[in-house]
Amino acid sequence: MSSHRLNAAPSPERPLSPVAVILMVVLCLSWGFNQIAVKLALPDIPPFTQAAIRSLGGLLIILLVARARRIPLFARDGTLKAGLLAGVLFGFEFIMIYRGLLYTTASRAVVFLYVAPFVVALGSRRFLGEHLNNLQWAGLALSFAGVALAIGVPQPSVDATVILGDLMSVAGGILWAATTLVVKGSRLVRVPAEKTLAYQVAVSVPILALGAALSGETITHMPSTLALTLMAYQSIWVVGVTFLIWFLLIKAYSASKLSSFTFMTPLFGVIGGHFIMNDPLSLAFAGAALLVMAGLYLVNRPGDKAAGARHPVTKI
Repeated sequence: MSSHRLNAAPSPERPLSPVAVILMVVLCLSWGFNQIAVKLALPDIPPFTQAAIRSLGGLLIILLVARARRIPLFARDGTLKAGLLAGVLFGFEFIMIYRGLLYTTASRAVVFLYVAPFVVALGSRRFLGEHLNNLQWAGLALSFAGVALAIGVPQPSVDATVILGDLMSVAGGILWAATTLVVKGSRLVRVPAEKTLAYQVAVSVPILALGAALSGETITHMPSTLALTLMAYQSIWVVGVTFLIWFLLIKAYSASKLSSFTFMTPLFGVIGGHFIMNDPLSLAFAGAALLVMAGLYLVNRPGDKAAGARHPVTKI
């Protein structure tokens, strides 16, 4: 994959290549397990502290990759404002998600977080010139319905506190989508993915550290080997590798179509929770998975063309 060469007039609406589809499946699998990794590490490391450590560790990996590939991260290229904005959005995204989890359940939070693909689709239409047709919108709706069915939403008897957590999860999803749109619709789309991601994790570190301090988080004992291993997974693999691949893909393909694939993430999370943490697996899960797959097919089926985008993208 190359993040340096720009196509003269590529179309981000071209179908996802087989390699891109495989990469998205790997990313969603990794992100689904990441939720389990966070949960398993919580007894030793509080949530905001985990997020701050993850961003700091991921930043070190990105710096090493950029150095190895001789990418000038500090060259002046007009991306500072967009990079800082993406970093602030990235940091507060996780503030909203982790704070929201204090008030609502993880299952409800993950469903509401996945308003993101819809926001990306709307934003791509407004700002990037990417348009989904009616069948593609129906596909997004099917995928969201599948996620909700897999997690078991709607749930009875919710109070104002739970609703507050739900709204914070929605805010996290909107911030996630906004970060994607900022990257896709700014000069960040023309620079190496390492620099795009470096902006976000670097700016998020002080934001998340401040969140941990204001929440009174402390580590009261030496974390276990399992917790440290899970933190390495989050920092090295999730932030340092999968996020980097995600931004390479975002630069090369339709943001709307890529975001539709992220509906698989909570499904992988449910499967992982069943096998790793013995969480119950609903009989409705098979039907939910079919809804998600059907939705992905409608969004990404060959032959669907939309209006071209306004920005050049990289070729993978």
